[in-house]
Amino acid sequence: MGLFGPSKREIWQQLAEEIQANYVNNGFWGGDRVEAHVDNWVVVLDTYTVSTGKSSMTYTRMRAPFVNLDNFYFKIYRSGIFSDLGKMLGMEDINVGYEEFDEDFIIKGNSEEKLRQLFANESIRALIQDQPQISLEIKDDEGFFKAHFPDGVDELYFQVTGVIKNIDRLKELYELFAEVLKQLCSMGSASTEEPGVEI
Repeated sequence: MGLFGPSKREIWQQLAEEIQANYVNNGFWGGDRVEAHVDNWVVVLDTYTVSTGKSSMTYTRMRAPFVNLDNFYFKIYRSGIFSDLGKMLGMEDINVGYEEFDEDFIIKGNSEEKLRQLFANESIRALIQDQPQISLEIKDDEGFFKAHFPDGVDELYFQVTGVIKNIDRLKELYELFAEVLKQLCSMGSASTEEPGVEI
C-alpha cells in the first residue's frame, strides 16, 4: 500500500483474479497489462504514454480485436462544450431513441439502424452511463506505427486520460466490452471466430 493508496499493479492484479484473467508484467519498458477472455475474443487492458516536449500524458485503454462482418463503425463519448462545438461544425450526432442517453452522449456511426440495435441493449446503456469519462469506438486498426490488422479485423477500443485504479470501474468496463461484443454478434456485425491477431 503506497502513500496514495493501492498501486496500479495491486489493483490490476486483483482485477485479473476477480475476472479470471491473466496479469502480464512485461518489465519497465514493456509495461503491464491484463488479458481477459470473452468467448473467443481477447480483451486487453493497458496504459500508454504520449510525450509532447516537456510534458507527457498517460492514457488507460481497453481493446478487443474482432472480425467485423459488415464494416459497422461507431464512436460514443460524453456531451460537453467541445462536443457542442462539433455539432455546430456539422458533425452529425445520431439519436438512438432514449432521451436521457441521447442528451448525455454524442453518438456517431455509419449506420443509424445498427446504432439503434446496439444501444437498445439496456445493460450497455447502463454500463456506459456509469463511466465518469468514456470514449468507446470501433477502430479499423492501430494507425501508422502499429501492426495493421488483416482485412475484416477491427477492434473495439476504449480510452481515457489518466490511470484507472478503481476496481469497480475496471470490472464494469470489462463487462461493457463483453456486452458490446455479444450484442455486435447477435446483430450480425461481429463473428464469433477468433480474429487471429496479437495486440
